[in-house]
Formats: sequence, structure tokens, C-alpha cells
Amino acid sequence: MGLVSRLRRSRAARAGRRVPEGDEAHLRAWAAANRGVEMFVEPRTTVTDTTAVMVAADGSWTRRRVGGPEGARRLARSLRIPVYDVQIVGYPQRMRDHDARERALRRRRLREDLDRP
Repeated sequence: MGLVSRLRRSRAARAGRRVPEGDEAHLRAWAAANRGVEMFVEPRTTVTDTTAVMVAADGSWTRRRVGGPEGARRLARSLRIPVYDVQIVGYPQRMRDHDARERALRRRRLREDLDRP
């Protein structure tokens, strides 16, 4: 078998992969524990595999690997949650607002810890 054939076969095998078990378990548990969850699929890069960001109604979020865009859609269908392509729709404002609130709280706690005698 030639090198080109091997590369094609491995690329095809990667495209049809399922969500890694530990990551899928985390995403399922997180979706069950939060209200108003939506999934945003992030593209594969040279550094990371395809990932999915789940965002709850309050803006809290989690990110885990998924087995490609099709694996993300399959997981979202089984959880009955909406799934979006982040390159098309972007991240929701509530996620950015949540991160800003968390940063402010961390800074406040740090200042309070420094001010304590």
C-alpha cells in the first residue's frame, strides 16, 4: 500500500470518529445539570481536534473534544439540544458576559485576600 493510500484511509477514519468516551460523559452530565444548553462546534485546527462548547442559559460553559462536526451533531441530537457552527454564528453574548463577571469576581477576591492582615 502506498503512502497516499494510507493518508487517505487515516483521514477518512478520523472523519467518522465518535466523541471520546470521557469527553462524551462529561458533556452529557454537564447538559443534564444545566438549563437552556446549546452546543457550538469549533473547527479542527493544527493544534486541537474539533471541539464543542456547551453554553447554558446563565452563560456558564464547558468545552470538550468531539469526533468531528458529525460527532457533535450526533451528540446534540441525542441530547435534544440545538447545535451551531461557531464560525457562522459566533459565540453567544451571555458567554462573554459570564466570563467578564467571573473575571471581576476573581479580581475582587484577590484584592480582598491582599487587604487582609
